[in-house]
Amino acid sequence: MFSLKTEKDIWKMRKAGLLTWSAHELVRKIIRPGMTTRELDAEVEKLFDRNFAVGMFKGVPGRVPFPAVTCISINDQVVHGIPGDRVIQDGDLVSVDLGCKIDGWCGDSAYTSLVGSVSEKAKKLVQTTRETLWLAIERLKTARYWSEVARDMEKYVRERGFSVVESFVGHGIGRTMHEEPQVPNFIYESFLREEDFQIRPGLVIAIEPMVNEGGKRIKQLSDFWTITTADGKLSAHEEHTVGMLKTGPLVLTGPPETEDERKMVDQFFERYEKNK
Repeated sequence: MFSLKTEKDIWKMRKAGLLTWSAHELVRKIIRPGMTTRELDAEVEKLFDRNFAVGMFKGVPGRVPFPAVTCISINDQVVHGIPGDRVIQDGDLVSVDLGCKIDGWCGDSAYTSLVGSVSEKAKKLVQTTRETLWLAIERLKTARYWSEVARDMEKYVRERGFSVVESFVGHGIGRTMHEEPQVPNFIYESFLREEDFQIRPGLVIAIEPMVNEGGKRIKQLSDFWTITTADGKLSAHEEHTVGMLKTGPLVLTGPPETEDERKMVDQFFERYEKNK
């Protein structure tokens, strides 16, 4: 069971979504070979702090509480990479997962950057992952149940010669970062039998395909957080927070679409630059 949001609630979530989008826009502007993942994380934290938002990842409980506002995963790292002294290199795939809470509502999104000159296989992997996310968003317009969407996502990835990570799934989101329902990017029997859910107005979910170049198996590193591919091959991660209105899906973590939204984003960056 999970709660649906009102249309008013969903529009309130747009502010957190726009700040989340702005954080990714900042990353896209400043990411470069030679900078450390810690430096990248610090700039996102400044953007959040100066806009009175809480970075939702920092302090997440675990054997070691997560120490940063972003997860930065490079090349064979799938998710939950801890920012630190690692230097970003030309040719790296850098997946940045981040989320914030502002005015009581959350936004969550991930984006994989291609840094410098990357291989054609890497480009195809990232393109496939991004297209899989947008395929899912488009299917929300016509699907009755999430299983229909997940089946198409899995099929799309496999037809392009890649594999879907099955150990992590998307999730509901609202006043907290992780809510019900579970939102898989593939089909499994117990989901069809017990966990499938209707696509209807009020649903707000974070859709986040993670796609591997090789096999779907993963492993956790000794830092208790970082997840890598078991075979050492590349992985990519894309995510948006999406709310279902009566008129269809609204990508809450997408770019500004109205003059008021553009002004809000401008204010986010003005606050960030003012205190630099």
